[in-house]
Amino acid sequence: MALATRTDRRPSMARTVWDSSVGKKTVMAVSGLIMLLYLVVHMIGNLKIFFGSGEFNHYAHWLRTVGEPFMHYEWTLWLIRIVLVVAVVAHATSAYQLSRRDIRARPSKYVHKKARASYATRTMRWGGIILGLFIAWHILDLTTGTVHSGGFQEGHPYQNVVDTFSTWYGNVIYIVAMLALGLHVRHGFWSAAQTLGAGSRSRDRALKTTANALALLLTAGFIAVPVGVMTGVVS
Repeated sequence: MALATRTDRRPSMARTVWDSSVGKKTVMAVSGLIMLLYLVVHMIGNLKIFFGSGEFNHYAHWLRTVGEPFMHYEWTLWLIRIVLVVAVVAHATSAYQLSRRDIRARPSKYVHKKARASYATRTMRWGGIILGLFIAWHILDLTTGTVHSGGFQEGHPYQNVVDTFSTWYGNVIYIVAMLALGLHVRHGFWSAAQTLGAGSRSRDRALKTTANALALLLTAGFIAVPVGVMTGVVS
């Protein structure tokens, strides 16, 4: 008599966590904080443009030599890029799946209207789409030069930035995206704190203040660059 074989296997711990809403929210929170850390560093680096082309171009070159001679040329930069791509994909995937799960759980309209959510909360999904499209444009514009105006110059990031923000559409795309980023950070930081258990009655005010400050700082810091070009401070 043939022995029966058991073909069903219990899902792994990682799969179990990922399949749960709590797991997806945790992935979304952690990946969001990774991107937030990058944004703060990226904004500080961008502001070097106000110190002139030499300072800005030197900074851009330094990014490619970080870790030498232990790390080969651009290895550290590519490692950062890979981490960011993983974070973006994980963040977008978990956000999309949570959104679909929420829609399936509530197929019909509420009998009673829910309390009006904040503007940032109601625009998180559209804000995410706007930022996703912006990231694609930003890479094609200032990294690969595919859609760059004025002739992309490899190794001359200062001039490339000035070229981009010398066009009306470059300024519009960038500023709209940075406003969406501010709203996204404001709500996202607060949500991540709650998901990771940092929120409490005694800390809520401090967390909200931090979220607002980060959103304002990042929005103003990033928008300062196109404004600098438009006003002639950076030229």
